[in-house]
Amino acid sequence: MTPIVILGSLAAIASTISFAPQAIKIIRTRQTKDISLGMYAITVTAFALWCAYGVLLGQWPLIASNSICLVLSGFILVMKLLPRRAKDKVADAVTPKD
Repeated sequence: MTPIVILGSLAAIASTISFAPQAIKIIRTRQTKDISLGMYAITVTAFALWCAYGVLLGQWPLIASNSICLVLSGFILVMKLLPRRAKDKVADAVTPKD
């Protein structure tokens, strides 16, 4: 692997996993009041555009990493927009049963 490929791979991994802690925290606490709606709306839009760009270029690394980021940031955005009852239902549905 070339240094450029390694750098790109590390960047994709870091970007991809960066949303997981926030999504997990939302599932656990069911709180989104401190999350910026505008920031996540722009972020989701950006990841959708990056996915489209990757598709047009036929670049699967762009498509794969940005698709995962789109799903995670989209989840956070949806949880921000949902009323408390619906938020609880979603969190219950994705939380493993003990």
